[in-house]
Amino acid sequence: QVQLVESGGGLVQPAGSLRLSCTASGRVYRIIAIRWYRQAPGKARELVATIINSVTDYADPVKGRFSISGDNAKKAVYLQMTNLKAEDTAVYYCNLRLKREYYDPAKDYWGQGTQVTVSS
Repeated sequence: QVQLVESGGGLVQPAGSLRLSCTASGRVYRIIAIRWYRQAPGKARELVATIINSVTDYADPVKGRFSISGDNAKKAVYLQMTNLKAEDTAVYYCNLRLKREYYDPAKDYWGQGTQVTVSS
Protein backbone atom coordinates (compact mmCIF):
# COMPACT_ATOMS: atom_id res chain seq x y z
CA GLN A 1 0.00 0.00 0.00
CA VAL A 2 1.13 3.55 -0.71
CA GLN A 3 0.61 6.30 1.82
CA LEU A 4 1.19 10.02 1.31
CA VAL A 5 2.26 12.14 4.25
CA GLU A 6 2.06 15.90 3.99
CA SER A 7 3.95 18.50 5.99
CA GLY A 8 4.86 22.16 5.92
CA GLY A 9 1.56 23.87 6.60
CA GLY A 10 1.06 26.46 9.28
CA LEU A 11 0.30 30.06 10.09
CA VAL A 12 2.02 32.70 7.99
CA GLN A 13 1.63 36.44 7.59
CA PRO A 14 0.44 37.95 4.32
CA ALA A 15 3.26 38.16 1.77
CA GLY A 16 5.03 35.31 3.53
CA SER A 17 6.10 31.96 2.12
CA LEU A 18 5.59 28.30 2.88
CA ARG A 19 6.78 25.08 1.30
CA LEU A 20 4.48 22.10 1.44
CA SER A 21 5.91 18.61 1.12
CA CYS A 22 4.24 15.32 0.33
CA THR A 23 6.20 12.10 0.67
CA ALA A 24 5.12 8.67 -0.48
CA SER A 25 5.88 5.54 1.47
CA GLY A 26 5.73 2.07 0.01
CA ARG A 27 6.64 0.74 -3.37
CA VAL A 28 6.42 3.31 -6.19
CA TYR A 29 7.47 2.38 -9.71
CA ARG A 30 6.63 5.68 -11.38
CA ILE A 31 4.82 8.89 -10.55
CA ILE A 32 2.71 9.87 -13.54
CA ALA A 33 1.02 13.04 -12.37
CA ILE A 34 1.29 15.33 -9.37
CA ARG A 35 -1.49 17.64 -8.32
CA TRP A 36 -2.08 19.93 -5.39
CA TYR A 37 -5.62 20.84 -4.39
CA ARG A 38 -6.98 23.09 -1.70
CA GLN A 39 -10.28 23.45 0.09
CA ALA A 40 -11.28 26.57 1.95
CA PRO A 41 -14.08 26.52 4.54
CA GLY A 42 -17.46 26.37 2.87
CA LYS A 43 -15.97 26.00 -0.60
CA ALA A 44 -15.43 23.14 -3.01
CA ARG A 45 -12.02 21.57 -3.40
CA GLU A 46 -10.11 23.29 -6.18
CA LEU A 47 -7.12 22.28 -8.26
CA VAL A 48 -4.17 24.55 -7.59
CA ALA A 49 -1.25 23.12 -9.52
CA THR A 50 -0.35 20.19 -11.75
CA ILE A 51 2.82 18.68 -13.11
CA ILE A 52 2.79 15.96 -15.77
CA ASN A 53 5.91 14.97 -17.72
CA SER A 54 7.64 18.08 -16.38
CA VAL A 55 4.91 20.33 -17.74
CA THR A 56 3.36 22.52 -15.07
CA ASP A 57 0.02 24.25 -14.91
CA TYR A 58 -1.45 26.55 -12.30
CA ALA A 59 -4.81 27.94 -11.37
CA ASP A 60 -5.07 31.61 -12.23
CA PRO A 61 -5.20 32.83 -8.60
CA VAL A 62 -1.78 31.33 -7.84
CA LYS A 63 0.09 31.87 -11.09
CA GLY A 64 3.41 33.56 -10.51
CA ARG A 65 3.28 32.85 -6.77
CA PHE A 66 3.20 29.06 -6.44
CA SER A 67 5.61 26.50 -7.85
CA ILE A 68 5.07 22.75 -8.03
CA SER A 69 7.89 20.23 -8.25
CA GLY A 70 8.68 16.60 -7.65
CA ASP A 71 11.61 14.37 -6.82
CA ASN A 72 11.10 10.83 -8.05
CA ALA A 73 14.16 9.50 -6.25
CA LYS A 74 12.85 10.76 -2.91
CA LYS A 75 9.23 9.98 -3.81
CA ALA A 76 8.45 13.50 -2.72
CA VAL A 77 6.50 16.38 -4.20
CA TYR A 78 6.49 20.01 -3.19
CA LEU A 79 4.44 23.15 -3.44
CA GLN A 80 6.42 26.32 -2.90
CA MET A 81 4.08 29.18 -2.06
CA THR A 82 5.21 32.79 -2.01
CA ASN A 83 3.52 36.15 -1.55
CA LEU A 84 0.73 34.41 0.30
CA LYS A 85 -2.63 36.11 0.63
CA ALA A 86 -5.50 35.68 3.05
CA GLU A 87 -7.52 34.02 0.29
CA ASP A 88 -4.92 31.25 0.09
CA THR A 89 -6.09 30.04 3.50
CA ALA A 90 -7.26 26.46 3.06
CA VAL A 91 -6.45 22.83 3.67
CA TYR A 92 -4.02 21.70 0.99
CA TYR A 93 -4.00 18.16 -0.37
CA CYS A 94 -1.46 16.42 -2.54
CA ASN A 95 -2.66 13.94 -5.12
CA LEU A 96 -0.36 11.53 -6.92
CA ARG A 97 -1.28 9.34 -9.82
CA LEU A 98 1.26 6.54 -9.82
CA LYS A 99 2.08 2.95 -10.68
CA ARG A 100 3.35 0.70 -7.94
CA GLU A 101 4.78 -1.75 -10.46
CA TYR A 102 5.31 -1.46 -14.20
CA TYR A 103 2.44 -3.86 -14.83
CA ASP A 104 0.00 -2.12 -12.49
CA PRO A 105 -2.63 0.32 -13.71
CA ALA A 106 -2.16 3.90 -12.59
CA LYS A 107 -4.00 4.78 -9.42
CA ASP A 108 -4.67 7.99 -7.49
CA TYR A 109 -3.48 8.49 -3.92
CA TRP A 110 -4.23 11.39 -1.57
CA GLY A 111 -2.41 13.01 1.29
CA GLN A 112 -4.14 13.68 4.59
CA GLY A 113 -4.22 17.44 4.07
CA THR A 114 -2.29 20.22 5.74
CA GLN A 115 -3.73 23.50 6.99
CA VAL A 116 -2.37 26.76 5.62
CA THR A 117 -3.57 29.91 7.35
CA VAL A 118 -2.55 33.33 6.07
CA SER A 119 -3.27 36.00 8.64
CA SER A 120 -1.66 38.92 10.36
